[in-house]
Amino acid sequence: MDTEQSIRILIADDHPVVRQGLAVIIETERGMTVVAQAQNGQEAVELFRQERPDVALIDLKMPDMSGVEAITEIRREFPRAVILVLTTYDRDEDIYRSLRAGAKAYLLKETPPTELLEAIRTIHQGRRHLPDRIAQKLADHMLYPELTERELQVLQAMAEGKSNREVGRDLFITEGTVKSHVNNILSKLGVSDRTHAITLALKRGLVQTE
Repeated sequence: MDTEQSIRILIADDHPVVRQGLAVIIETERGMTVVAQAQNGQEAVELFRQERPDVALIDLKMPDMSGVEAITEIRREFPRAVILVLTTYDRDEDIYRSLRAGAKAYLLKETPPTELLEAIRTIHQGRRHLPDRIAQKLADHMLYPELTERELQVLQAMAEGKSNREVGRDLFITEGTVKSHVNNILSKLGVSDRTHAITLALKRGLVQTE
């Protein structure tokens, strides 16, 4: 295959079977070739620098550096980088953060190979690719007022079961300030208590449980 005329692709995923499976799918497609495979976010950034691929397929959850962090770093150095997120997570916050970081497409790993290949071609041509299901979740996300960085920190602490006093101690703010943040969080999420706030935050991907 003439790689100079092919779409040169980087695959970043911490699961070897996934990487190898994607490589097989891509390499058997006319006009595409895999130029590098990364097993974590940091390696994805380093290999992108070395290979300058036309398209990078990046998973969200990887060791050393997350997918969003890798996308942010790559796009900081290479503003025209073309990146497709391929993940198991369809939470609206993950979608929003990925696109805000600069991803041009967001697909789930259950996506049929034909659609994946189509998405690669689409974003290589300068367009976005968002399946209807993903686009709807992104639209739903925009219905909620965005939480501030401090509110996200408080929400994460709430999800970890910490009291207002403990949250204040950890974030070096007063208990009264914590209560104010909690009230703002409840209002923005449209819920009436902490339990429902945490449940919704987990569903949307606003907090991490790992």
